[in-house]
Amino acid sequence: MSKVISRDGTPIAFERRGEGAPLVLVGGTFSTGSSEAPLAALLAPRFSVVTYDRRGRGASGDTCPYAVAREVEDLAALVDEERGPVSVYGMSSGAALALEAAASGVPMDRLALYEPPFTVVDDQDRAAKARYSARLAALLSAGDHEGAVDLFMTLVGMPAEVRAQVRKAPMWPELVAMAHTLAHDDAVMGDGTVPVERLGSVRPPVLVVEGGASPQAMREAARRVAKSVRRGRHRTLTGQVHDVAPQVLAPVLREFFAA
Repeated sequence: MSKVISRDGTPIAFERRGEGAPLVLVGGTFSTGSSEAPLAALLAPRFSVVTYDRRGRGASGDTCPYAVAREVEDLAALVDEERGPVSVYGMSSGAALALEAAASGVPMDRLALYEPPFTVVDDQDRAAKARYSARLAALLSAGDHEGAVDLFMTLVGMPAEVRAQVRKAPMWPELVAMAHTLAHDDAVMGDGTVPVERLGSVRPPVLVVEGGASPQAMREAARRVAKSVRRGRHRTLTGQVHDVAPQVLAPVLREFFAA
């Protein structure tokens, strides 16, 4: 992997595959550059695809204190490294981060998103989000990283028996090692509502994709984001869920980014 130095001196590890117009993939919670490799491989025949370890993950650094603006600067450094018109794809919380980067003026040719999880719509949702944020902060402050991972799995609706299986799985130590970045993603999501006013400043064409079998709240969030940006469009992938199949998503992205 190569490294680029972000504005605050943090090294950000990245890998480039393929040739063609540059395309940066921004992963979601617990994602690293290697997590995005299957999708990158499908896109590499058409694009020069950049995958990277977000701050605090994998081979990238994690300068404290954390701020969402620092992650925006990380993405800006990767875009600058490509020295030309760059498109961006963001997944889940990575989609929210990519939107914030676009709203902050990071130059992008086109922006595609898969299910940015802005699912807070009322006071009850806001209260639940606030409780999660407070509990997550308390667990991380106490050094209970396993508890933080379990809290997140509970948040996304994973049943207790499945959470118990994950704890025994080979990937469990990797999840625990990245537990502190759950606070990063929590900050990226803000209060969990669609930041309509902020999204009004997003200039590039935006494609927002949802899974047809995803929870209704996630699907509605995708539609609200598409309506909130200036040049937004929306697409549903029949039968897909939040953990979207790369082979189903890739053709949609190829079509959009090649337009």
